[in-house]
Amino acid sequence: MMTNLPRTPSFDLTGKKALVTGASSGIGLGCAIALAETGAHVVCAARGAERLNAAVEAMKAEGWSVSALPLDQGDITAVANVMAREAFDVVVNSAGVARHSAAVDTTLDDFDTVMHVNLRSAYFLSAEAAKTMMAAGKPGSIIHISSQMGHTGGVDRALYCASKHGLEGMIKSMAMEWGKSRIRINSICPTFIRTPFTEATFDNPERLAWILSKIKLDRVGEVEDIMGAVQFLASDASAMVTGTSMLIDGGWTAG
Repeated sequence: MMTNLPRTPSFDLTGKKALVTGASSGIGLGCAIALAETGAHVVCAARGAERLNAAVEAMKAEGWSVSALPLDQGDITAVANVMAREAFDVVVNSAGVARHSAAVDTTLDDFDTVMHVNLRSAYFLSAEAAKTMMAAGKPGSIIHISSQMGHTGGVDRALYCASKHGLEGMIKSMAMEWGKSRIRINSICPTFIRTPFTEATFDNPERLAWILSKIKLDRVGEVEDIMGAVQFLASDASAMVTGTSMLIDGGWTAG
């Protein structure tokens, strides 16, 4: 009797087009590299053109298919215009901002700035991406770089947690709406990752000790820890995954 053996789904993204926002450095750059390494043509978007162009040129030198797109993700009209030009197969949102303080000290400017970037721009980037995917009649994967703080609380992080908890709820609802169109939407929720953005935190011995006391693997995260998750969620290997989050937190939220 013949046994029909299952075959592992492919991580290969050859022929796919991906958009990565916040791609000029840190986690966003890592995401762009991860997708380019697996064969996708990656459009790298960020606000600062100089740093973005430098990153893209370095990626091109590796032989990857990439291009630069100066873009303010908070400009909803500009985002809609980008999406109207082509339907991407993969969209990764890595743009984000944090303003930490005691809740009673949060200013209106702090609130509006964090919500504008972390939630408002993420919402409409997702909606515009899905709209063009549906119009093209093609499946797609939308991936948000969220945070472990979308699943827990933190002292002096009420505003940041509010934005990330909101993002997680948004993702669940959008997954329900778009599933029949084979458009998947998920998040990656890292712990503290070593990037230029977090160096000030790691330079503070008390904060570093607090972070390491929470991470069960006893080390901070590196950008490389995120890259495999991006490849998985972008590819056919995750074809049955939507409306959920991948916690890459070293056990922070385990208890």
